[in-house]
Amino acid sequence: MTASTILLLLLSLLIAGGLSFFQYLYKVKNKSNVYLFLTFLRFLSIFSILLLLINPIITTNKLEIIKTPLPIVVDNSSSISFLNAKEKATELAQKLTSNSAIQEKFEVQSYLFDTDFRQSDSLTFKGNQTNLDLVAKNLKSIYKNAFYPTVIITDGNQTSGNDYVYSFDENNKVYPLVLGDTTKVLDLKINQLNVNRYAFLKNKFPVEVFLQYSGDKNVTANFSIAQGNEVLHKESISFSPSKKTVVVNVLLPANKVGLQVCRAKIESKESEKNSFNNIKNFAVEVIDQKTTVTIVSAIDHPDIGALKRSIESNLQHKVVLLKPNEVKSLEDYNVLILYQPTTAFKSVFDANKKANLNTFIITGTATDFTFLNQQQNNFVFKMSGQEEDYLADFDSQFNLFAVDNLGFENLPPLQNNYGSIATNGEVYVLLSAKIRNIDTKAPLLSFTENQGKRAAYLFGENSWKWRLQSHTDNQSFEKYDVFINKIIQYLASNNAKKSLVVNHESFYNSGEGIEITAQYFNKNYDFDEKARLTIAVTNVKTKQTKNFDLLKGNNTYKVNLDGLVAGSYNFSVKELNSKTSYSGHFEILDFDIEKQFVNPDVQKLKQLAVQTKGKDFYPNQIDVLIKTLLDTEEYKAVQKDVVTKSPLIDWKWLLILIAVFLSTEWFVRKYNGML
Repeated sequence: MTASTILLLLLSLLIAGGLSFFQYLYKVKNKSNVYLFLTFLRFLSIFSILLLLINPIITTNKLEIIKTPLPIVVDNSSSISFLNAKEKATELAQKLTSNSAIQEKFEVQSYLFDTDFRQSDSLTFKGNQTNLDLVAKNLKSIYKNAFYPTVIITDGNQTSGNDYVYSFDENNKVYPLVLGDTTKVLDLKINQLNVNRYAFLKNKFPVEVFLQYSGDKNVTANFSIAQGNEVLHKESISFSPSKKTVVVNVLLPANKVGLQVCRAKIESKESEKNSFNNIKNFAVEVIDQKTTVTIVSAIDHPDIGALKRSIESNLQHKVVLLKPNEVKSLEDYNVLILYQPTTAFKSVFDANKKANLNTFIITGTATDFTFLNQQQNNFVFKMSGQEEDYLADFDSQFNLFAVDNLGFENLPPLQNNYGSIATNGEVYVLLSAKIRNIDTKAPLLSFTENQGKRAAYLFGENSWKWRLQSHTDNQSFEKYDVFINKIIQYLASNNAKKSLVVNHESFYNSGEGIEITAQYFNKNYDFDEKARLTIAVTNVKTKQTKNFDLLKGNNTYKVNLDGLVAGSYNFSVKELNSKTSYSGHFEILDFDIEKQFVNPDVQKLKQLAVQTKGKDFYPNQIDVLIKTLLDTEEYKAVQKDVVTKSPLIDWKWLLILIAVFLSTEWFVRKYNGML
């Protein structure tokens, strides 16, 4: 408290005392106890009011003991139950959290994890995924810059997320408590199966299967792939103590359009503790659709080669390169790309009036814009002979089809003639043009649709530099190639716009996220944020139907259908206001990833302990773990001096006391007839 505040308090005492004396005792001959009591009440009232006006700051010092946090994290996934370790996991967690010495030394916090990480409420051991990487990320977020140990009660078998060994803070020790039987038993396992989601009719699609063996003797197993009762492939595989893994590569026929569900299986005459990991279902959607794209150009340019490679990165697409004078008919093509058209393209435009193909027109410094004005009516070009560089600006509100921003703003500029480009009719702009940092308001990449005919326009050459820059940024051409193929996919479809667009997969593996997204557009084809979308999901076998609401996100509605059992499902998405609906079908393949293990992953947990300078323990070593935690002197409680400053005006009791003093004074005066 400052000297000036003390001076004001002394002055308040004098003022309160003087005013009270003057009112009740000055010139009063009979100074009875009543007067003295009233004087005291008035003094308290005035002094309290003056205290509030001065509002001194009250400083208090308090010593607090800050204990080291000890997160105890329990694996809540179903693999713990499958390994017959759920009772032991509960027992170990209880023994740690209830230990009085541990509680005295540490600030114990209990958590559990499976697909999520959360405060431990009740262990169910029903989680369908194990994500230890998520544990590391959440602990770092909760205990920022803190120094603490962590106990993780788990089998170490991770099914999702990044490698957890290097995810944890290496400065904070981790003590894994290893659950499950570590005794090695004979086990044959389909460790991984790789297959494309789509295949073309009458083609063969590759299947890559990684088989794994655990055991100490020679074993001969039969591996097969079947579709229903038909065996598509069968072979004998030999394993030994020195030959633990085998990779099988198979080409299977795609003879029927639609979703083809197959089953891979490995079996032997030996008895196995776990047979769940001997079978893996997979599915391939066979498509009878191949898009042939022709690129017509009168000049040679790197853009053409880059376009061809991007388009053909999708096996459904084939590119044919032609000169304008080589085009006799367009009946064999699905999409027409016109690169820098000039008057030499007159016959190509005439041929397309009969074929009515969707077109992708790319302009540049060699383009004849006067000719282009005559051949299309979506844009009006007023161009000079001067060349200009145009940067791209991405429009996040573009909704003709889903597309990600590849960092277009940072890509090299495209080159085109300088001038004005005016739109004529409805144009959907994905990329607009900038000259240096000046927004020209002109389109750079845009799309049109008139009477069911679609067109795309790219106003600039040297897009090959975009593909190269994308590879530099992402160490892969994939993102850029996907972007180009989305344009081709849009142009290859002649479907009219739909007000309700639903996106979903044809099949899912049980245990993985099942998300269905939808977009609803009004009559102007603007995204309707007030739409009310519901979905009804029916199990084909049981006929049981479940209804859900789709929740609005960023320009999309979505629903999460996690928890559905394996089987075949029909569904219907409906917009309640307009009664617009969409019907579809998907299958959930029977595959429980949490039942693929026969032993805990001891090696990984040991690596984690070594990486963080901790130590791994087993359930029968719980007392040793407790002793280790208690004996480690680096985890000491810290004494902290907490200084609290609070203004007197925050004291509500002082206001109540003032009211009591004034009320008491009034009642005493009333009782003694002094009012």
